[in-house]
Amino acid sequence: MNNRLRFGIFLAPFHKPGINPTLALEQDLELVEWLDRCDYDEVWFGEHHSAGSEISASPELMIATAACRTKHIKLGTGVVSVSYHNPLWVAERIVQLDHLTRGRVMMGVGPGSLPTDAAMIGLSQKDTRGLLDDGLDVMMKLIKGTEPVNFKNDRWELTDARLHLRPYSNFDIACAAVASPTGPKLAGKHGAGLISIGATTAAGFDALALHWDVIEAEAAHHNQVVDRAKWRLVGLCHIAETAEQARRDVEYGIEHWFNYFQEIAAFPQMAMPGQNAKEMIDFINDSGFGAIGTPEMCRAQIERLHKQSNGGFGAYLTLAHNWANFDATKRSYELIAREVFPHFQGQHHSTMDAAVRAQKMRPELAEIHAKAVESAQERYAAEKEARA
Repeated sequence: MNNRLRFGIFLAPFHKPGINPTLALEQDLELVEWLDRCDYDEVWFGEHHSAGSEISASPELMIATAACRTKHIKLGTGVVSVSYHNPLWVAERIVQLDHLTRGRVMMGVGPGSLPTDAAMIGLSQKDTRGLLDDGLDVMMKLIKGTEPVNFKNDRWELTDARLHLRPYSNFDIACAAVASPTGPKLAGKHGAGLISIGATTAAGFDALALHWDVIEAEAAHHNQVVDRAKWRLVGLCHIAETAEQARRDVEYGIEHWFNYFQEIAAFPQMAMPGQNAKEMIDFINDSGFGAIGTPEMCRAQIERLHKQSNGGFGAYLTLAHNWANFDATKRSYELIAREVFPHFQGQHHSTMDAAVRAQKMRPELAEIHAKAVESAQERYAAEKEARA
């Protein structure tokens, strides 16, 4: 990878049902503060309304709160479920956040991943992708243009719609994708970025190169330009000083996470086998779905994704999962920043090469240094003798 790979997280979030939600949301924000201090580039906040675990209903509220607590990290909707909202108001909210964050906002869009969310507002999953297509068309016209927008479908009607404020920055806009071509098609149509969620699942991994082929084909058809730097891949990691420690860490919460996708969330692409913590950990590592272990294992996963992408990508996002307790989770992210970032951001080889060069030169320079010290000692002895 010649360019600086960005790092971040995709924060649904996942919390065990029944715990204190106030403290859980506060902990999510504390994690974002920690990532900001550890020099992560971006965090994407989810939108969910049911099923008990993914308890953030508004990525915009999370962004507004996190912006006040951080300095550098970019903050995105990961993703706003466009089919649930009037696209005019989605665009208005993201532009206001663009101003409030001084350009640190990003907009990720998707159709909505939980069928139990859509059911509460009378939507079927068969309709959400079409509404995303309609909504994103409207939003791009509002954000990128200045002409009034008129639009009507079975769910929304806009009459001479305009944004109240113009954007503060040319913020990133990205479409979510798992295995279907819907996200890549929309990204190519609008020249937007792509967030490949579950890039390490069997279906997602196999679709990686296809995703970019679809984007480029659609971009060419719609006279758009797309950039691999705006392609974000989402994977799973928990890192510790040793593989054994990492396995012990995730015994804290991995069974709840697996059970959520096996039994509760109607999101079959993320359902994985495993009846106990050991089986689940082994599946994660053996299948390539993620890395529970050492920084070297995390690096290997990113290199594997880079190869599969057939040309590279711009950012690697860890799917935030709460497999471990909060202290171990923070330590994992810190180790990734310390031991993984440099390999993909151009900092590893320069210091390692400097150490190798110094090691090769050490015998000769050490001898010169020893002789210089010896000569200094002899001169001083001579000076003392002359004064005496």
